[in-house]
Amino acid sequence: MNFTFHTTPEIIFQSGATKGLGDLVAARSKRPILLTDKGLIDAGLVEPLIQSLEAAGLSILLFDDVAADPPAAKVNEAVNAARAHGADGVIGLGGGSSMDTAKVVAVLMKSSQSLEDIYGMDIVTDKRAPLILCPTTAGTGSEVTPISVITKEDDTKIGVVDNALYPDVAILDPELTLGLPRHVTAATGIDAMVHAIEAYTNIHRKNPVSDALAREALRQLSSNIVTACKKPGDRGAREAMMLGAMLAGQAFANSPVGAVHGMAYPLGGIFHVPHGLSNSLMLEPVLRFNAPKADHQYAELADVIAPGSVGSNAHKCDAFIKRIVEIVEATGVERRLSQLGISHNDLPRMAEDAMKGQRLLQNNPRTVTYDDALAMYADVL
Repeated sequence: MNFTFHTTPEIIFQSGATKGLGDLVAARSKRPILLTDKGLIDAGLVEPLIQSLEAAGLSILLFDDVAADPPAAKVNEAVNAARAHGADGVIGLGGGSSMDTAKVVAVLMKSSQSLEDIYGMDIVTDKRAPLILCPTTAGTGSEVTPISVITKEDDTKIGVVDNALYPDVAILDPELTLGLPRHVTAATGIDAMVHAIEAYTNIHRKNPVSDALAREALRQLSSNIVTACKKPGDRGAREAMMLGAMLAGQAFANSPVGAVHGMAYPLGGIFHVPHGLSNSLMLEPVLRFNAPKADHQYAELADVIAPGSVGSNAHKCDAFIKRIVEIVEATGVERRLSQLGISHNDLPRMAEDAMKGQRLLQNNPRTVTYDDALAMYADVL
């Protein structure tokens, strides 16, 4: 068996760790740009970090206009802001959108390449600037992945995938997630569970390390997500969720995701449905679609989240899917596309866009056709 495994070289997991952000950044940068969104400004999470950076004598540019499902135009705006500041380092604070934007800014702000030049896999040619990522949700795992997902002008999503996108340091501070609203906790947590499940069933790059990470991630996430939703101040649950999301991120960074993500992307690109919610909506139909080919792997995962299940692979696979559905329903997230204003007339365009995501669909245990995609969307309309 041959495989390679990559991850972020330094990971700091500690409640309150971001209070020392200034010293960590000062060792790598003197004029950093801090990328975040206005929601975190309003929540009061950014000011303590700015104080830490200023106390370390750093000249900071705050860019707080990161957009969800980062549009190419907004990413280029952030790159230009970094260049105008003369930035020599990048800090990404927030969910996946802030961290994905920060990765690309760190790559491009001193590069001769444009954003369009680096769409795809392993195309980055220039050395990136120092990069530190601080997640504020327990979901995307972007702090330990070499992937940035950008929304192009035509509303389709495209990936930038290159090992240059791994940050120098990931700072995981569970305290940043204590006030996370229930719907965000649910959607991002389910997203992380999808990462673990799809990493475990990848047909090309599945490996023993990603498998072990995926199983432990799913154990941590599945046993804590409902508590984190119902008791947002539960520190133990928040720590477990952040740990699980990181482990799942490490798993899918090396054994990439499949049809759940491929089917979810049109929801974000066309209708701007949050990424985690898009994944939660498509999880059950894709699991049921994949079951004829992946029942043995779903049966193995049943031992993690439904340990009382016994019998054949098919029986344990059913128990696994049933338990996943129970967890998703218990979080209270939307379960139907129609709840989000999506109609039957929208499904063909969504299926067409899903077919463009072969980078992801090729990893799926079962081949997805246009008709398959259309039927799965219809299942959750």
